Parts: sequence; structure tokens; C-alpha cells
Amino acid sequence: MKKPVRIEDVAAAAGVSPMTVSRVMNNNARVRESTRQVVLAAVERLGYRPNAAARNLARAGAGRIGLLYSNPSPGYLSAFLLGALDGAHQVGAQLLLEKCDVTPDSERAALARLAAGGVVGVILPPPHGESSAALVELEALGLAAVAVAPGRYRPRAPSIRIDDFAAASEMTRRLLSLGHRRIGFIKGAANQTASADRLLGFETEMARAGGEVEALIEAGEFTYRSGFDAAERLLGARCRPTAIFASNDDMAAAAIAAAHRRGLDVPGDLSVVGFDDTPTASEIWPALTTVRQPVAEMVQLAVALLSHAPGEVEPEAPWPEHLIPHALVVRESDGPPRPDA
Repeated sequence: MKKPVRIEDVAAAAGVSPMTVSRVMNNNARVRESTRQVVLAAVERLGYRPNAAARNLARAGAGRIGLLYSNPSPGYLSAFLLGALDGAHQVGAQLLLEKCDVTPDSERAALARLAAGGVVGVILPPPHGESSAALVELEALGLAAVAVAPGRYRPRAPSIRIDDFAAASEMTRRLLSLGHRRIGFIKGAANQTASADRLLGFETEMARAGGEVEALIEAGEFTYRSGFDAAERLLGARCRPTAIFASNDDMAAAAIAAAHRRGLDVPGDLSVVGFDDTPTASEIWPALTTVRQPVAEMVQLAVALLSHAPGEVEPEAPWPEHLIPHALVVRESDGPPRPDA
């Protein structure tokens, strides 16, 4: 009996990915006409007949979408996963999760497992959206991908992000407008562009303020523990800051805990602000003033883009960037410094 022709056979004959063959067979309008003709010629030559049930399933929007994760922040990961689950439900897709380390070998192995699981595309949270190894492997596997919060625009990777520099600048201006002149800043993980952009936004506004301002900068890793240690160093200084700006909400929550441990009132003795507006921000006491990065909505958009992923594109054609607005969310953790501070 003659072996049936598979979609992989057509893809190999046409020199495209199986995903592109699927899009051609489902009349996806975003496939290049030249690519469409090459695929249809291979279909005719090989006598490929797609499974009708599978095509109906594809038209119904069902499919599998992969998600890598390694983010050490529980608050951020929670918002990210909730957004992915809601987005998958909206388009009728299944979500496959793979945890991996931030190393090329671990990323490649995780992506291979997702590909074996039949995903049509992969969502890349930070820092994987900035990984050249991950992007090269995805291209080799013929899988679409969307990078969420990669920090900066990358022309060969579809991305959804906020302007981290502008957001950090705006929060720093708020602290300065409240009267703070000695401000601590806790940096994020060094392997993420967003960390550098947030620091740069802070430093730029502090430099613009001129006069008697002082920036006290400590390293962090986006984890609660690193935020607590950094806050302890800041608050243990001979001239401690009157405000601390942490690069994410988990570290800001840790800074509040460090202040309470020393008997300091927040915001009476110390203002603390964060970044992301994860569930943590509204669950701690006092509730956290922070930058709202709409993580869940950004991931929902990523799922929607992957469920209608484009076909082959011209090598010189840039992938789209979706720049999402941020917002300051003012709650109870910041205020003016004491007159004698």
C-alpha cells in the first residue's frame, strides 16, 4: 500500500515550514503569492490531500500555543499565565507550558519539546524574547513566535511591549515632584533590556533635576530576596534615601518589608514605588504606587497574534511592533518626605 503523503513531505518539497503549508491549504491571506504557488505545485505533484477533520479544526481556531517561562517573579508570572490562559480560551487554543533555564541549550531543548507537542507558535516572555538562540531555533523549527516585553524593538521578532524608559522617567518625575531629593533605585535582572531602560529613565530624570539630588543605586534580580537585600543596603546607609524606586513590584514589596523591619513608616518615613502593577501591588500593605504594565492584556494579544500568525515573509520585511501604553497607578505607598529628612 502506498504510504500517504504527509504535510511534512509537502513542506520539504516546497522548501517551507509545515505551518506555511497549513496556511496555504486554509487560504490564509497573509501568505506571499509566490510562496502559495510553490506550495500548491508541491501539493499537486505529490498528490497531497489534507485531512478534512483537521482542516475544520484549524478553521475553528483550535490549536496549541507554547509558552516558555523562567521568570523568577511570582507576581509577574501569575499575571503572565492568567493572560495566556484567558487568551487561549478566547481563541479556542490549548496552552502548552515549558519551564527552562536562561541558557541556549535549555531553551533549545524546551522549544524542541513544544514543537514535538504540535504547537503552532510560541510566546516568549522576558528574557527569552531577547535570546538569539531561542529565535534561531524557532526559525529552524518553522514556528511562529511573539516576544512579550522584550525591552526594545527587534526587527525580526514580533513584539508587544511598553516604553520602559518613558515609564521609569514618569515615575521618577513623580517622586521628584513630591519633594524627594535622595532617591534609591533597585535595578532589575542584568540579562533583560527592560532593566537597563528603567535604570536609564531614572538616571536621566535625576540628572535633569540638577541641584541637590542624589541617586543611590543598588543591584537587584527581580526577586523578592534580591529586593530585600538591596533595600537593607539602602536603608543601612549613613544618609538613607527618602524614597525607593524598585524595578518591579516584588522588589518594591520587599523594600516595604525591610522598612517595616526597621520600624520605618511607609510612606511617612520612606516612600516606595514599584513597576508592573502585578496582583502583589494591591495585596500588600500599604498598597503600592507603581507603573502599570498591562501584562495579562499583552499576553492575550500575543495569543491572538499567534492564532492568526503570518506566513513566510520577505527577508527584509520587519515584524510588527505593538507598543502598549503604560500608566502610573497611585496608591498609598508614596508621599512627600518629612520636613527634617
